[in-house]
Amino acid sequence: MINPIVKTIELPDGRTITLETGKLAKQADGAVTLRMGNTVLLATVCAAKDAVPGTDFMPLQVEYKEKYSAFGRFPGGFTKREGKASDYEILTCRLVDRALRPLFPDNFHAEVYVNIILFSADGVDMPDALAGLAASAALAVSDIPFGGPISEVRVARINGKFVIDPTFEQLEQADMDLMVAATYENIMMVEGEMNEVSEQDLLEALKAAHEAIKVHCKAQMELMEEVGSTVKREYCHEENDEDLRKAVHEACYAKAYAIAESGNKNKHEREAAFTAICDEFKAQFSEEELEEKGPMIDRYYHDVEKEAMRRCILDEGKRLDGRKTTDIRPIWCEVSPLPYPHGSSIFTRGETQSLSTVTLGTKADEKIVDDVLDQHKERFLLHYNFPPFSTGEAKAQRGVGRREIGHGHLAWRALKGQIPADYPYCVRVVSDILESNGSSSMATVCAGTLALMDAGVPIKNPVSGIAMGLIKNAGEDKYAILSDILGDEDHLGDMDFKVTGTKNGITATQMDIKCDGLTYDILEKALLQAKEGREYILGKLTECIAEPRPELKPNAPRIETMTIPKEFIGAVIGPGGKIIQGMQEETGATISIEETDGVGRIEIAGLNKKSIDDAVRMIKSIVAIPEIGEVYTGKVRSIMPYGAFVEFLPGKDGLLHISEISWKRLETIEEAGLKEGDEIEVKLLDIDPKTGKFKLSHKVLMPKPEGMAEEKPNHPKREHKPQPRKEK
Repeated sequence: MINPIVKTIELPDGRTITLETGKLAKQADGAVTLRMGNTVLLATVCAAKDAVPGTDFMPLQVEYKEKYSAFGRFPGGFTKREGKASDYEILTCRLVDRALRPLFPDNFHAEVYVNIILFSADGVDMPDALAGLAASAALAVSDIPFGGPISEVRVARINGKFVIDPTFEQLEQADMDLMVAATYENIMMVEGEMNEVSEQDLLEALKAAHEAIKVHCKAQMELMEEVGSTVKREYCHEENDEDLRKAVHEACYAKAYAIAESGNKNKHEREAAFTAICDEFKAQFSEEELEEKGPMIDRYYHDVEKEAMRRCILDEGKRLDGRKTTDIRPIWCEVSPLPYPHGSSIFTRGETQSLSTVTLGTKADEKIVDDVLDQHKERFLLHYNFPPFSTGEAKAQRGVGRREIGHGHLAWRALKGQIPADYPYCVRVVSDILESNGSSSMATVCAGTLALMDAGVPIKNPVSGIAMGLIKNAGEDKYAILSDILGDEDHLGDMDFKVTGTKNGITATQMDIKCDGLTYDILEKALLQAKEGREYILGKLTECIAEPRPELKPNAPRIETMTIPKEFIGAVIGPGGKIIQGMQEETGATISIEETDGVGRIEIAGLNKKSIDDAVRMIKSIVAIPEIGEVYTGKVRSIMPYGAFVEFLPGKDGLLHISEISWKRLETIEEAGLKEGDEIEVKLLDIDPKTGKFKLSHKVLMPKPEGMAEEKPNHPKREHKPQPRKEK
């Protein structure tokens, strides 16, 4: 008999989340089915019994997968099956990974695989907000050592109120969209976007999210008790030699502290100096001894280097490159370094450098998003590339990694709100990191802002970004908040807190915490210090270029937009696209059309004004409604003895009678000199109300010869005279 254990979590709005274990995937180390409404996730976790020899890190792999059948859809493509992870699935994996990874024991190095699968969804509730809770619950019911439980929630501010785990529909009305992960005691991870909000608003959102997370964590603790998984497995993944640890500290700490204190501004020189200390210590051992003790020495020396760097900051306020805690590295930037892209810039802060470009495109360049629950078109794209040479590494670049997708997404969120909603262009920003020593994603935001303004994109406000760090030892009240952190300060520190914003407020944030006991007081101080840094960097950006250029670059496409009644969409496209394709070939413009809000929206793009004007004229002629008294340039379609039929609008022919060709009386049509294909200006005189036939005239557009008598009007108005009544 199956006897599943179920726990229910009630949300403030009456919705419920259920966690069930003991029914599905029972051979995994831990498995939990999460249900919220019609959304069902299965999370499983499996860990190897032992670590791979030589492993000195946490080999955690998180996978999130959405099944198309969950939403009653077939996958696209020829194979009709799920393929590689989408960007959305990768970003969801990263949200879960970043919350779980810091909570595994430091000396636990066995491979751990977390799999989260969406099996059912109706498009109402958002599954990515539930993935972290499902993963943590699976770990909670397993015997894998883990310092949780944790949970993740999405918090959105809608009409001034915070809503936990909003629906897709609710989120469209929000001015804040944050994903927050936390244990019962501490916030571990934050990521989201905002519509230029204040630091205090962000703190209030974090507090609201944490209160909801506490309820989730308590339910998982109760689930652990009922399952009986409060006792975790024993492991021994590290060999240690305490005498060797002490010897490394005694021999190396003072030297490492001296380098940390020296304020060497060059990353590679500093790395070489630190490495030389370790190599000097290793020199006393033979090669045979180093085969056994080398990995331990490296591990112990890493701890020495970390301690020296942290103590130097805490005790003397001096950072590795000599800066004070609030100092920003030197900045230089440039716009239009590249001659042909539609916009380009270089942003360099210390030893971090981004070369960014902007390309303006048409509707045909939009990104088509076809995820399981999300189908839309994206007009603003941002791609981030991190080649190995940016850090001096000699290795090949193999495609785009998860880190690049995550960093690019953060920069995209920071900038996208500044693109006007009615901007007709599709915009692509590409950031290539040429040097990296801390916070290349924030350099991307700054370089992207410059490149957008260089391209003439009318962004609402420039955006700058900064990465903040924290040094705080457990059990010690003293701490230091660091502005514009180096790569080593990220690696050896306790926090990586990225904040982007305009002069009006915050637009995006991402925070990862590696320590316990992070108070809201520390968070508030970090945010206020970040604001000062953002404003300083923003000043440097606006010194380089104060506002978007008033004109596009000469080689950028020009776009005109127009709307037509939806009943004319088919006429513009033509059978099999014949009409629209013909217009594109004739004018050289790119024309796209779609129905939006009950009208046809047309975009016309070209590299010169003439091609666009010609296309606009042709479209207007197609959708024009004939009006009596209007003058048209028509084309003779056929010649008859009594006149000529002239196409004065696409698909609309009218009779130009022989008497309406010239003021001179013509005996035969040949005297008019008209041939098929000739262009002629005509005026629409009348439309027969019964047959809909059009009567045209050319002579009325010509000067009337002197002395010629006035002709009677074609349709004289008859006077109605009363008739005498006949008597019977």
